[in-house]
Amino acid sequence: MDSGPGPSLFPLHRCKTLHLVRHAQGMHNVEGDKNYKALLSPEYFDAQLTQLGWQQVDKLRKHVHECGLPKRVDLVIVSPLLRTLQTAVGVFGGEEYEDRVDDAVPYAVPLMVANVGNNKRGAISSLNSPPFVAMELCREHFGVHPCDKRRSVTDYQYLFPAIDFSLIETEEDVLWKDNVRETTEELTARGLKFMNWLWTRKEKEIAIVTHSGFLFHTLSAFGKDCHPFVKKEICNRFSNCELRSMVIVDKSMSGSDLSTTNYPGKIPHGLDAPSNAHEEDGPKTHTHG
Repeated sequence: MDSGPGPSLFPLHRCKTLHLVRHAQGMHNVEGDKNYKALLSPEYFDAQLTQLGWQQVDKLRKHVHECGLPKRVDLVIVSPLLRTLQTAVGVFGGEEYEDRVDDAVPYAVPLMVANVGNNKRGAISSLNSPPFVAMELCREHFGVHPCDKRRSVTDYQYLFPAIDFSLIETEEDVLWKDNVRETTEELTARGLKFMNWLWTRKEKEIAIVTHSGFLFHTLSAFGKDCHPFVKKEICNRFSNCELRSMVIVDKSMSGSDLSTTNYPGKIPHGLDAPSNAHEEDGPKTHTHG
């Protein structure tokens, strides 16, 4: 059935569940949707969320809590740009941060400090939230558009203290060029590199907060062996703050994790006892079921 229509079967430990999220509405989206050339404006450098964007975050947060996702997600991977970082902590982070001195209450570094970008939002706690890690492989197209250029790592660490930025190799953004825009082919290759990198992670259920272009071009490389409707379901462009849950499968055995639920059976070793072993005078045949 591997190459034909119908369902496919894979060992669970060779699968990962991904919850893919496009960031909420950013400042650049408002004018860029009216006039694409507006994205060239320095005014939208590392654009943050709009007030509508924050409303979208609040609605998605409510949804993921109703689904129980925060308790299931092992890791949140986020593109290191302001709009994705804000979306990620707003959706998957803890409750509003309080600077406690009570020893009975666990101390948690805030995921986001208060009033980032003068947005009048309170600080968000990391208490009872999954770990967050920033990863440059899942950024939007590099180059030309100031909205897609990141700030320094130091700036982000101040604004988002509990997010792990250790995977980012350079303090300043050396990937973004003001006169060269990353091609679709280059972005797709980067996306596939990111998907392969996921297999180096031990986590099995991962939320990824990223961008429209990254999602569209990366996911377009998948689903060629699916029904056209399933392929479309995988590859359709994401709306702002849309979430889609998918499963990726390791068909090449590139992952090395062992199953945590498989059980070898027949312990202690030896022949299976016949189902009628309790009958002293019954036939002494072995079961083969």
